[in-house]
Amino acid sequence: MLDAKTIALIKSTVPVLETRGREITTRFYQLMFRHHPELLHIFNHVNQKRGRQQTALAHAVYAAAVHIDRLEEILPVVRQIAHKHRSIGVLPEHYPIVGKHLLLAIKDVLGDAATDEMLKAWEKAYQVIADVFIRVEQEMYEQVKRQTGGWEGFRDFVVVRKVKESDVITSFYLQPTDGDPIALYLPGQYISVKLEIPGETYTHIRQYSLSDRPGKPYYRISVKREDAAANKPAGMVSSFLHASVREGDVLPISAPAGDFTLDLASDLPLVLISGGVGFTPLLSMLHTVVEEQPTRAVTYIHAAVNGRVHAMRNEVAELAQNHLQLKTYFCYSSPTEEDKAAANYDKAGHLDLAWLQSILSDKQAQFYICGPIPFMQTVYAALQRWGAADEQIRYEFFGPASTLKRHSA
Repeated sequence: MLDAKTIALIKSTVPVLETRGREITTRFYQLMFRHHPELLHIFNHVNQKRGRQQTALAHAVYAAAVHIDRLEEILPVVRQIAHKHRSIGVLPEHYPIVGKHLLLAIKDVLGDAATDEMLKAWEKAYQVIADVFIRVEQEMYEQVKRQTGGWEGFRDFVVVRKVKESDVITSFYLQPTDGDPIALYLPGQYISVKLEIPGETYTHIRQYSLSDRPGKPYYRISVKREDAAANKPAGMVSSFLHASVREGDVLPISAPAGDFTLDLASDLPLVLISGGVGFTPLLSMLHTVVEEQPTRAVTYIHAAVNGRVHAMRNEVAELAQNHLQLKTYFCYSSPTEEDKAAANYDKAGHLDLAWLQSILSDKQAQFYICGPIPFMQTVYAALQRWGAADEQIRYEFFGPASTLKRHSA
């Protein structure tokens, strides 16, 4: 427990963390990787370059400072981060390294404003916060190791099928090389894939949502190839998977993780809204709900650029044909001439509130959103304007956790 003086000192740093938190966390990663380059085998290099990891950590540190006297209020955020940590192999021995360099970064950025008293308070607070993370993560490690088909760390899986789903998305079907059972997962969860890419100094680990329903003898991931664009290089890992990984190749993966999961205890109408490759966790949910809740109303809405990049369309259409509870709608921002001739979409342009209201009979539903951040911000803001409550809306980020709420006005 922290004493009242330490809590007051931590809370006094909230304003500076709000304004300079990103600067502190950027410096933190610079210092930590300089002194411990081996940790680059764990962290996502792309998220570092784009600043997403720094921003996510700044949000987490700020939230911890605000709630330092009632950390139980941020347990949902802790669990979300802990799922990521467990899936990439963050261990208790990593936390002292993080703490040391976080304090160094605070001192480096704030200079004389970071008094010895403030740093001592943060040293105490960090240990309390780290203990919470370590405890939650150890519970997760134990749980996944104990469950049928579960394992610790990374386990070798062979690519038994590789299927091109669209111009930019390919599915990989994975089965364990040891032939033993695999762990069940909750619809919406992901696995981490660890890759040794020729010419690269460090290991690359990426999380990919499982795109099929649980209970199959394989895991399926559906990966978008991230091509080069203005001010954005091609995705190294996705390009390698598409171009170089073949059927018969072996990939180390971690056991399924993640808290963006389908609530099967509810019988409210379910609305799944995806953009681009964001369909992957929602497709797993879709397969599951039509099998396990055959009377629950389900609406699946997918937005894509056009039919050429729209993956799994036939799979979804087959589900809709076999399950009358399911309605599907497709929105193409730039439909091709072939799309127009086939009339294979329901809306041209971008998804908006007016269209959502025209296809959904009621806002009293559970909404799940996944896709590019601007897409999710648009959908979240639309649902809020309609009057949907926060607890009705769930969403998933591909990458470091963030929030849509601050962008929804």
